[in-house]
Amino acid sequence: MIKKKLIKMFHKGWKSCAEKKTEHIGSSSCLYGKESDEATVLSYNDVSVCYGEKTVLSDVSFLVKPGEILGIVGESGSGKSTIIRAALGILGNGGTVAGGTICLHGQDLSLLKEKEMRKFRGSEIGMIFQDTRAALCPIRTIEDQIVESVAAHKKISREKIKEQALELFDKFGLKRGKEILSSYPFELSGGMNQRVGIAMAMLLQPSVLMADEPTSALDVIAQKKVVEEFLQLRNMYRTAIVLVTHNIGIVSVMADNILVLHEGKAVEYGSADQVLRSPENAYTKELLAAVPRIRKNSGTEKWNRPAK
Repeated sequence: MIKKKLIKMFHKGWKSCAEKKTEHIGSSSCLYGKESDEATVLSYNDVSVCYGEKTVLSDVSFLVKPGEILGIVGESGSGKSTIIRAALGILGNGGTVAGGTICLHGQDLSLLKEKEMRKFRGSEIGMIFQDTRAALCPIRTIEDQIVESVAAHKKISREKIKEQALELFDKFGLKRGKEILSSYPFELSGGMNQRVGIAMAMLLQPSVLMADEPTSALDVIAQKKVVEEFLQLRNMYRTAIVLVTHNIGIVSVMADNILVLHEGKAVEYGSADQVLRSPENAYTKELLAAVPRIRKNSGTEKWNRPAK
């Protein structure tokens, strides 16, 4: 039920909380210290999120530049998904950005009114849910839903949208594009629905793509295809990607930088190589130590991190 409400809020909008902390109201600073520059697409600056009196995210900061992939990892309940929902304005259940700024191209999203925020969702910030099939309407074809999604942001004909969708399907290696468009979500596999969801989001060519556990419900083969699709769109469009996942293996393959969360706080933030090979924080070391290891003599082929 909660998941359906969040999906509905993403498409229809959210109501801002009137009880934001006084010090946050009126704040418009979108600088990220000395590292901030014009190339930064998205930055979180000392962001805190509260649900009533409970703080679930505390003073989190990071930035993402064009073509970069940020992996956000941590155990369940650490605040990973909250980071994404805060940017999209779909915190729900009384959640509010109580401090700091969330800046997209220098614009603080947390201060926007609902009407203004709608212009950013989809067109500037794309979203891939954990289960795209659940996010789609089961009684409408993929084509109808793609057309509706794009037409909400652009004045463009149905035929042109269909043409662009088929072209993108082809680039992503999705065969039988016309058959996919005429299908209903329940007629496609989980992996195919996820790949279609990525294509739908990228038809609007957003600056940032938020992905919340996009591979967790898929088998290993489908995961590999989805990962390859993410890397391909990053190379094609220089899209910045914020990837929330429990899967350290996926992060090691995809991410340029990694943010480690623990109990709502950022305990480590740096390049993927540094965090994975030489972690400094004790919690990060414990998290990495918990990852299952395959013995070298098992005959299993290693999935190598691709060269940039």
